[in-house]
Amino acid sequence: MYDVLVVGSANADLTVRVDRRPGAGETVLGTDLDESAGGKGANQAAAAARLGGRTALLARIGGDAYGELLLDAQRAAGTDVRHVITDAGARTGTAMIIVGPDGDNSIVVSPGANAALTPEDVAAAKDVIAAAAVVSLQLETPMETVRAAAATAVETGTRVVLNPSPVPADLPADLLAAADPLVVNEHEARLLSGLDDGSPQEWARALRARGARSVVVTLGGAGAFVLDAAGEETAVPGERVEVVDTTGAGDAFTGALAVRLARGDAPAEAARLAVRVGAAAVTRAGAQASYEVLGELAFGE
Repeated sequence: MYDVLVVGSANADLTVRVDRRPGAGETVLGTDLDESAGGKGANQAAAAARLGGRTALLARIGGDAYGELLLDAQRAAGTDVRHVITDAGARTGTAMIIVGPDGDNSIVVSPGANAALTPEDVAAAKDVIAAAAVVSLQLETPMETVRAAAATAVETGTRVVLNPSPVPADLPADLLAAADPLVVNEHEARLLSGLDDGSPQEWARALRARGARSVVVTLGGAGAFVLDAAGEETAVPGERVEVVDTTGAGDAFTGALAVRLARGDAPAEAARLAVRVGAAAVTRAGAQASYEVLGELAFGE
């Protein structure tokens, strides 16, 4: 029995810090290249495991050194990696990350083996999905695979936490309807709700009206806004911290949210704890590397 099964991506993060981001056609000097474990799916799994959740990851990696790096990082976090598939003929997914002086980042992802995660892989893991309290999904793997995972979770009575990132122009109705909650940042909320000038409350209401069972809008340092399945609305305040690097902060939030929902917390209470986790994650550089601090926040039972 798992608290959380993450179905999603695993990437090697290649990070460079710069004094300012380059413009079109411009070259700037950065720091030495840092290679570390990342990928939205793997990040969420690592965060959930670091927080004491019984966590497994269903993903694909390549038969290369980056694949080994990702497996080692998941094992160190406490994730069950028996369902990570090694594709010897593929390259492990990579993310090229530029971090500015304010800690904000720009990311380009090369999917690699992530693009080969298939609905058949999901079907083979049906019993694993059924054994989890929550399945956490993102969109760095093929859409048909994500839809298959969501449909299997609904069929087996497993709760779906969906973070639609990278955000598509339109989210399939069946995927939106499975989300409980749909976890979106401000940019994603604007695009998917169609309300460019809306508020978090308006975005959440619009997304629920479109079919999401519940919605959590993450607001960076300002916290989060929660609209639960019963229609109750809660504004969760943020925490003041010194920002070093925002890479993986949203994934840490989602991993924490998934763990606490799996343990029976109400969405608003789960979001309060997740805000603490997201704030802690930005105080260190890197994605999963920053999650080592989360052991201090482990919520246990």
